[in-house]
Amino acid sequence: MPHVSVKLYPGRSDYQKAELARAIEKDVIAILQCGEESVSVAIEDVQPGDWVEKVWNPEIAGKPDTLFKKPGYKPLGSGA
Repeated sequence: MPHVSVKLYPGRSDYQKAELARAIEKDVIAILQCGEESVSVAIEDVQPGDWVEKVWNPEIAGKPDTLFKKPGYKPLGSGA
């Protein structure tokens, strides 16, 4: 049961989020060869001021072995 969680800065429309979810779903189905009923996609807006605490520290810096695509930036206040 693949579940994909996307966190991003606010400002994208519901249409853009739905299109992103559809594109992710399509690729997950094709690559993992699973049915669409198995795939879920969550998209969460995270305020820029909360990014380090809510995303960078726990999910990026805190889990480097799970990152198959590492970011090309280091946010201010990350300690990195």
